[in-house]
Amino acid sequence: MTDSVYTAFARNLMSSVSPSGPRPTPQLLKTEILSGLTVALALVPEAVAFAFVAGVHPLVGLYAAFIVGLITAVIGGRPGMISGATGALAVVMVSLVAQHGVEYLFATVVLMGLIQIGAGIFRLGRFIRLVPHAVMLGFVNGLAIVIFLAQLSQFKVPGTAEASGHGMGGGEWLSGWPLALMLALVGLTMLIVWLLPRLTNAIPAPLAGIGIVALIVIGFGIDVPRVGDLASIEGGLPLFHIPMVPLNLQTLEVIIPYALILAAIGLIESLLTLNLVGQITEKRGGASQECVAQGVANTVTGFFGGMGGCAMIGQSMINVKSGGRTRIAGIAAALFLLSFILFASPLIEQIPLAALVGVMFMVVIGTFAWNTFRIMRVSTKFATFVTLLVTFVTVMEDLATAVVVGVVVSALQYAWINAKRISARQIITDDGAKVYQVNGPLFFGSAAGFTELFTPREDPDLVFVDFADSRVADQSALSAIESMAKRYREEGKELRLRHLSRDCRQLLTQTGLIVEESDDDPDYQTAANYAVRTGLFGESH
Repeated sequence: MTDSVYTAFARNLMSSVSPSGPRPTPQLLKTEILSGLTVALALVPEAVAFAFVAGVHPLVGLYAAFIVGLITAVIGGRPGMISGATGALAVVMVSLVAQHGVEYLFATVVLMGLIQIGAGIFRLGRFIRLVPHAVMLGFVNGLAIVIFLAQLSQFKVPGTAEASGHGMGGGEWLSGWPLALMLALVGLTMLIVWLLPRLTNAIPAPLAGIGIVALIVIGFGIDVPRVGDLASIEGGLPLFHIPMVPLNLQTLEVIIPYALILAAIGLIESLLTLNLVGQITEKRGGASQECVAQGVANTVTGFFGGMGGCAMIGQSMINVKSGGRTRIAGIAAALFLLSFILFASPLIEQIPLAALVGVMFMVVIGTFAWNTFRIMRVSTKFATFVTLLVTFVTVMEDLATAVVVGVVVSALQYAWINAKRISARQIITDDGAKVYQVNGPLFFGSAAGFTELFTPREDPDLVFVDFADSRVADQSALSAIESMAKRYREEGKELRLRHLSRDCRQLLTQTGLIVEESDDDPDYQTAANYAVRTGLFGESH
């Protein structure tokens, strides 16, 4: 890390417990550290599993979870968020690793990070506000289902799940007594997590569930799948390593497409997690800062042998539900994870997978938006369709694709509705002139409907078009106005335009149109700037 990163570390750590935020009390520190420990325990099997999915060594996933988690905890946009290796990225990485090897993966992760830094610098993260509520509902519900399905692979005979990519497609399922014992331990963990907050808040319920079940299993020597059955997590400190790939255009042709996809998926998942955590912690903003933090984390990870990562909604929910509200919890989680790798691997490998599955099942219950069914009864059919569509695509494809599909479909529907809103009231003045009072937005979707409002052949010699109740939104709108004016010129009739914004007025005046100016003209900058850049009205007509 550079000095600036160390400075940011100190500044953000102090701001986490400053008087303007939670006060630095022993109770706060205990809650944050125990919450971080809970998250670290839940990170281990996830990081190992996603490493298997990507086709790399488990330590590649664990190093990514540590480095990405630490850096984003220190300089990220939302205290309380947890980042690490994720399945959404792993499924994209698998073909890259299979075809070109792990060194190309490290180079791709570095480039991915640089792209994300650029997105943060240019403040592209603010566009996440364009995600409609119906898409968010589908995203959250699809995510809950994905987390649930991911845990089912733990109900396979140890050794078979990871051999098949740690997924649902292969391996032998537990049956008989082993299955009953696994289910019983999962149920016991869930019961502890549900019941303990009703008795005391002295210790995070997920940590208590993991600890109690682990003590029972280890104390009585119960033969159930444990973390060590996935893989050994023992290792050393991550070492600086420049990716061993040729520095030429051919390498860029290989890694750029993957880097762009990974950067987009990582940012979409991280920014949606930021919004979700923000709703719980009642915090706003930080999107651009989170983009930069994710980019710095992935760039560093690529140089230290990690597979990259992004925000993890499941672990973030564990953290905030356990009381983690500051950066301390995220930093503690990363440091605990590193200590597991360096010192405590034999102990951590004895934790039963059933305890971790039980915690994640409670995360599923807490993540799923159960009020969706009530909202569906009162919302529009289209909103219900979008929610179900995003949920389906999330489960079948990935989170980023689902969100993009949902936003595109919602945008098309919004454009279609507004396209039908264009109308015009017709008035004949005392001197025989005709006035069209346009109502509704004029943009690419309504441009065709706009031109159909006018009847140049039947209209009188003087026609006014009043845009007081409309808005000229884009290049297509300007083009539609010009086409309408051309029709009146061909009929030898005079057309005058009223209540256009200053930029539109200047632009249309160049075409020879008479655009009246008044004190109550609207003031917005949209179509004209674009038209000037593109040369739409570069010549007089």
